[in-house]
Amino acid sequence: MIEMKDVYKTYSNGVLAINGISIKINQGEFVYIVGPSGAGKSTFIKLMYREEKPTKGSIVINGIQLENLKEKEVPYLRRNIGVVFQDFKLLPKLTVYENVAFALEVIGENPKNIKKKVLNVLDLVQLKHKARSFPDELSGGEQQRVSIARSIVNNPPVIIADEPTGNLDPETSWEIMRLLEEINNRGTTVLMATHNKVIVNTIRKRVITIEDGKIVRDEARGEYGLYE
Repeated sequence: MIEMKDVYKTYSNGVLAINGISIKINQGEFVYIVGPSGAGKSTFIKLMYREEKPTKGSIVINGIQLENLKEKEVPYLRRNIGVVFQDFKLLPKLTVYENVAFALEVIGENPKNIKKKVLNVLDLVQLKHKARSFPDELSGGEQQRVSIARSIVNNPPVIIADEPTGNLDPETSWEIMRLLEEINNRGTTVLMATHNKVIVNTIRKRVITIEDGKIVRDEARGEYGLYE
């Protein structure tokens, strides 16, 4: 599903953020990306959905070669990847329904299918009753569930979650994790960057540890480690 071969990323200021990473992630896996602040986790995640381009190396996601992708082809890539952010990134002037529907409208989905898909996914995240609410009328956990609904409404094979519980209280964080687990159990590959030691050590999944832009640990049912 995801393969990196000898990937490097150097920013224009000379910072080497990713230093020779090679990795394979199979379809249906749930993988945590952990490590200290500044280790390169965010860059690693951004390379996956072409927010950043590698300086050197090869990245393939769901059969799509990323490094040579033309700008006009990037939207097609992102149809195959759902992205969930720490700060939700919802459109404040759109309702819950409209935020989720927007993800389908921008890819030209048939209007007849949009209502069915949006209501189905809002049902999955238990927010159908909030369809007409605006983001500022929701709790942080509800906003994150809308963000997840938006990311999966097109049924992508891969979900990339960048600190999805970072702004949430512990109880709400567990709700989000249960939802991500359910999505993973339906066959979706989930890649999650996190600093949440308790979650990683409780819900045991594959753990990839990045330090100084390198993978230093890759364990099938790993633990978080000693990072803050």
